[in-house]
Amino acid sequence: MANRKIFIKVALDDVQSKAALPAANSAIRIQQQSVVELDRLPGRGSNRFDFTSLYGIGVDQVTHACQRQIERCLNNQDMQLERTTIADYCFGLARFLQYLGLRSSAVRRELTLADINRDVIDGYLVYLADGTISTVSQKNYYSKTKGVLKILCTRGLISEVLAGDAATFPRNPFPGVYRKSHGEQPLPKAQRQAFAQAVKTDVMPIFSDGVEPTAYQLVCALLVIALHTGRNTSPLLEMTVDCLRSHPKDDLLFLVVYKRRGRTISKVALKAAPHEDIELMPTVRPSVAILIRRVIALSERLQHEAPKSDRAAIWLYRRQKVKGIDGSPGPVSSLTQSTINYCVKELVRKHSLVDTDGAPLRINVSRLRKTFVNRMFELLDGDVVGTAAAAGHTIRTSEVSYLRPGEDSKRNWKFMGAALTHELMTNTVGATDKTPMGACTDNKGGQFAPNRDGASCMSFLNCLRCRNYVVTGDDLYRLFSFYWRVLGERAQMNQKRWRNQFSHILRMIDRDVIEAGLTKGVFRQATVDGARERARADPHPFWQSETIVASLADGAV
Repeated sequence: MANRKIFIKVALDDVQSKAALPAANSAIRIQQQSVVELDRLPGRGSNRFDFTSLYGIGVDQVTHACQRQIERCLNNQDMQLERTTIADYCFGLARFLQYLGLRSSAVRRELTLADINRDVIDGYLVYLADGTISTVSQKNYYSKTKGVLKILCTRGLISEVLAGDAATFPRNPFPGVYRKSHGEQPLPKAQRQAFAQAVKTDVMPIFSDGVEPTAYQLVCALLVIALHTGRNTSPLLEMTVDCLRSHPKDDLLFLVVYKRRGRTISKVALKAAPHEDIELMPTVRPSVAILIRRVIALSERLQHEAPKSDRAAIWLYRRQKVKGIDGSPGPVSSLTQSTINYCVKELVRKHSLVDTDGAPLRINVSRLRKTFVNRMFELLDGDVVGTAAAAGHTIRTSEVSYLRPGEDSKRNWKFMGAALTHELMTNTVGATDKTPMGACTDNKGGQFAPNRDGASCMSFLNCLRCRNYVVTGDDLYRLFSFYWRVLGERAQMNQKRWRNQFSHILRMIDRDVIEAGLTKGVFRQATVDGARERARADPHPFWQSETIVASLADGAV
């Protein structure tokens, strides 16, 4: 459903015009109203931004115009933006105005909106590329600044040149920046288990009677939820007291979170415990649903003391190091991204968590999400559709941005490569007549062989139609490994393509090989059943790869 446009009533004297822009000598008057209330959601950082330090540096007119534009955006004028986006704009503007202050000192005069042109923007890009921040961060600062300046251009406060070498904004100032941004990698199995044990140990005190949670304990609880649900940071921080909903099955609950960027509701099924056990302290392993309910119950005790902007949050805690002069308890606050980062470092230090290279383990919610997605892919036996549904995004996003080769895949590919290289170097592929599908009477000059320079036949998808193909009892394990691999492809590709290219293979194996062999007495039923189950549980290394069948079909092998 399309978003309904909301029109905000504005007084006529609130409309900003060029004539109303301040002069250089009005900085003192403006500074008295330089704090902007951002009214952000709980867990999203400070709710105000102070422009005071950006006045009096020689760019007061520009600073005032930017501050007024932020205020207009907060009132949903000009365009509707999320509060977090507007806050990001403020930090981008701060760096831009600091650059303009240096430029004002260099030219020894006040800079105004009329001075903002391509030369100023190019200078700002050079200012960002001072070697202190990465290229990705430079692009983020520039994008935040450009977002506000473009609105000022639309309003006519800045004269924008749209095309040519003098265009106010360069077309692509950061080419190839996305190749420099490396996403998080899923946690290896050993590191995942060590982290899970550490974070569960530190979250258990939250179930004690009369406990008042600390920021560290709440962060541990959030990390446990992230590890088991695979949700992003923002939806987790913005969870509400009604985030647990009923499920059609009695032993399950829905965790419902809101994803603002996609404007969608994300639901995760959680295992529920009997209602009478919820208030009891778990003795072994509390479920995620019990943990969420416990956090909600603890937050309700502090809601009346929390600031108005944080009362909807469930991640409430009392600051331990901030107390009143009379020794009164510290103020109540909610978790933020910076709090999570600090507590994660404390968790890694406390439990001496290290990565595979011996460095301190890098933990964040993004990495836990990728760990969750790859773990689901492993548990679902390579089902990309089910994995994408569990993660809450498209199949394409799962394949490109989330799924990574597992430890078993790397080991199997290494083994397969070493074995195949050995056979090719020693010419034993043709000598033994063994292929990943079975046996072959002539793997160099057979029906589907390339018949050039003694090259061995690699057209394994055609083996069942080849007159040189032979299946003995010893080859059933290889054949059924191929059978299960083809069957597994059905859930990972377009159904029409699977019917056209692969469905006939299963029928030929069942009818022309197995049934025919049992009828003629070539195979024994016990041998067939044993090979079938062995191949299902532990397939031949050649057929363990998730992409080998598709590669063969595309002619890549």
